[in-house]
Amino acid sequence: MDYKIVDLLEETVKRKASDLHISVGKPPIFRIDDVLLPISSEAPALTREQAEKLTLALLTEQQKEKISQEREIDFAYSLENKHRFRVNAYFQQDTYAAALRLIPGEVKTFAELGLPEILNEFAKSQQGLFLAVGPAGHGKSTSIAAMIDWINHNRTDHIITIEDPIEYVFEQNKCLIDQREVARDTVSFTKALRSSLRQDPDVVFVGELRDLETISTALTLAETGHLVISTLHTNNASQTIDRLIDVFPAHQQGQVRSQVASSLLGIVSQRLLPQIGGGRVVAAEILKVIPSVRNIIREGKVYQMDNVIQTNMEEGMIPLDASLAKLVKEKKVEKNDALAHVIDGKNFEVAFNQ
Repeated sequence: MDYKIVDLLEETVKRKASDLHISVGKPPIFRIDDVLLPISSEAPALTREQAEKLTLALLTEQQKEKISQEREIDFAYSLENKHRFRVNAYFQQDTYAAALRLIPGEVKTFAELGLPEILNEFAKSQQGLFLAVGPAGHGKSTSIAAMIDWINHNRTDHIITIEDPIEYVFEQNKCLIDQREVARDTVSFTKALRSSLRQDPDVVFVGELRDLETISTALTLAETGHLVISTLHTNNASQTIDRLIDVFPAHQQGQVRSQVASSLLGIVSQRLLPQIGGGRVVAAEILKVIPSVRNIIREGKVYQMDNVIQTNMEEGMIPLDASLAKLVKEKKVEKNDALAHVIDGKNFEVAFNQ
């Protein structure tokens, strides 16, 4: 079968798949509602030559040179200026492969995404650090896009985004928005973050806090009158705070703990679950940083954070187990699907039976 990359991308959109995978030994694979499915049950596996042809069709000449040297590359690909894909092209067993994530064409609101209203409160903040965390592929970028779009339509700020690659392209409304892509518009996250201090920003979105330098610069920005929004590949709020602090040398951790305590606004940790009837629905843990949370961070007692979230729900905090239980009670997800993400079975059952 002679596959064409444009046809596969159009099929990805048509089937409402979140991802397309190209890899030797399997036919083109779609991820639909978190399930991997071949393009058809009769489709033959991709040959080495087919995988190479499909992957290279996505790349510019410069990108082809880069992947031949570095063996992997991240970039965004636009299909007829209608649909955007985040692409990672790479080698596996010395053959070309690619994973393509479909970026929704429209930025949805918090309500449309099924996210708690408290996220509007974080979006109104003038300064501090807000983080979206959770496993890869569970909607962090989509939630942050909703936050940036809310700011764009409700505030008059200068927003700078630093991404690798740019995913959602924002149409400027009330805000001035500059979107910078690593390797195209800047050398690195760290350099772009440092430069942003001299670019008069009000809001800075950095695609991911990857290392000590990036985290350090983000904390400085958050302390100096800017709203900083970012992501981390951590599982929950307590693990996120530990990651922010533990990346620094031991002799700096006391100072960093104080920085995190004073600048952190909140953390949302997300899980996307298959929805009964099709599609996916979000469960979210929400940490709102109130005075008692700041004290816990300063004192190095982050292990108490899960309990703090559990006992401060009136402040707008939401334990992940309670969010999962609510989805099951509302018959939006199957109980077994929810249990796969539960942190504490007892807390889940208590929330479910309330």
